[in-house]
Amino acid sequence: MADQSIFGGRELDAFLQQLPVKVEKNILRAALRAGANEFKEEAKQRVPVDEGDLRASIRVTTRTKRGTVYASLKVGGKRAPHANLVEFGTTAHKIVAKKQGALSFNGIAVREVDHPGAKAQPFMRPAADSRPPQAVAAVAAKIRERLTKENINTRAPEDA
Repeated sequence: MADQSIFGGRELDAFLQQLPVKVEKNILRAALRAGANEFKEEAKQRVPVDEGDLRASIRVTTRTKRGTVYASLKVGGKRAPHANLVEFGTTAHKIVAKKQGALSFNGIAVREVDHPGAKAQPFMRPAADSRPPQAVAAVAAKIRERLTKENINTRAPEDA
């Protein structure tokens, strides 16, 4: 992942500390969600399968813990439990049926199958590596937008 420099971070933090806690958290939550959405769209474009469940399972979540706001890009869950298998691949392994003859291939019931494994097809990590400048710009734009909504004037960022 490329190194990204953020200028004015200390000044921004000092300024945000002057705002009411609820306003600060809401602004940061919206800003981090905007930045994470940059990665989300890229990840959706990079999903290597045609089926929609894996693509549709990519989502952004935010939370606050001990006063710190976090945004996460998540994939999988009940909708696509195979997400990690696509991203990281699998080694050769044996699949054993839980019930006698519960696996069926071409109409033939079998107890176990030797799976050859699957090649990794990363889409999340390449998405995260590809858009840091756009994510930082989205965070900055959302912070400016939300501060303006709170009737706080902000100047446009300077080119560094």
